[in-house]
Amino acid sequence: MAYPVYLNLSYLWNFGVLAFICLVMQILTGIFLAMYYVANIEYAFLSIEYIMRNVNYGWFMRYLHANGASFFFLVVYIHVFRGIFFNSYIKPRIEVWCTGVIILLLMILTAFLGYVLPWGQMSFWAATVITSLCSAIPFIGESMVTWLWGGFSVDNPTLNRFFSFHFLMPFIIFAVVVIHIYFLHSKGSTNQWGLYSFESKTKFSPYYIIKDFLGLQIFFIFFLIIVYFAPNYLGHPDNYIPADPLVTPTHIVPEWYFLPFYAILRSIPNKFFGVIGLFLAILALFILPFIINDKIRTVFFRKLHAICFWIFVNVSLLLGWIGGKPIEYPFLIIGQIMSIIYFFYFFIGLNWITQLDVKAFYKSFFFRVEK
Repeated sequence: MAYPVYLNLSYLWNFGVLAFICLVMQILTGIFLAMYYVANIEYAFLSIEYIMRNVNYGWFMRYLHANGASFFFLVVYIHVFRGIFFNSYIKPRIEVWCTGVIILLLMILTAFLGYVLPWGQMSFWAATVITSLCSAIPFIGESMVTWLWGGFSVDNPTLNRFFSFHFLMPFIIFAVVVIHIYFLHSKGSTNQWGLYSFESKTKFSPYYIIKDFLGLQIFFIFFLIIVYFAPNYLGHPDNYIPADPLVTPTHIVPEWYFLPFYAILRSIPNKFFGVIGLFLAILALFILPFIINDKIRTVFFRKLHAICFWIFVNVSLLLGWIGGKPIEYPFLIIGQIMSIIYFFYFFIGLNWITQLDVKAFYKSFFFRVEK
């Protein structure tokens, strides 16, 4: 209640609280669904239908859980973009940033495991394609795929272990979130003006509790509109068809929150280097604090950084669009160009932009002093 926070935090700082609420909601609805779900290839799809049709408010819990995953990722992605824009990854908040990226990695793994559980057409074939990527690992790849499947194809052992891990992972995420919040409270949060003085702070309660509560109300308005009026809008139609190993969908597409990474994977012709690119796309976030040493805390004196950031946001959105398109001209070429820009921004561009902004800032500062 007495936690000191900066006076100038905008509503962009609400998304951390919203992400925590989404996590709690996913855990509670997941526990309810696990009471009726059957982790067997013969009954998994039917158990979902049973929950939807025969269990009291089962449809509501299922739609909360399915759409909650999409809104969870939406909130976390905005949270990450805000952190990149306002330099939340630089010292002394390296631990806060790194634990946040670990949470994102665990979320991606958990969401993939959960996507397989309905055992629809897209669930089955997405599991087959994604787990097969491990075969690109030299020497141990084939053995790892067999171990993941529990056999020589995606079958009942695969579904069983995916369900077990999907049930366990949210509690691990919750533990990492506690560590993330601990580091946040020990290091303090960033702010949009780059202020770092105790005099510019106030108590968290009641000012930011009211602000978070308002943000939560707005979030649930949009979330419940989707749940009540368009609950299947964010899902793929093929996933409402029972899984059939003998019929391959014409176009295998993961959930929307995986599409940018999926586009990077498909843009690289070689399977091994495609997997490397997929992991580097996420690892790039983790290594940001170690390759960027920004001396200007606020972005309001960094115009070039702001322009390049919004270019990067548009590149990420384009990658998401490309990930849902077939692998053909011109989508393949656009995906490759966007992937190059994505990696250039993290590994070369961001450091170069920072140096240019620092030089421009000091020149303008000394110019004003002389004037």
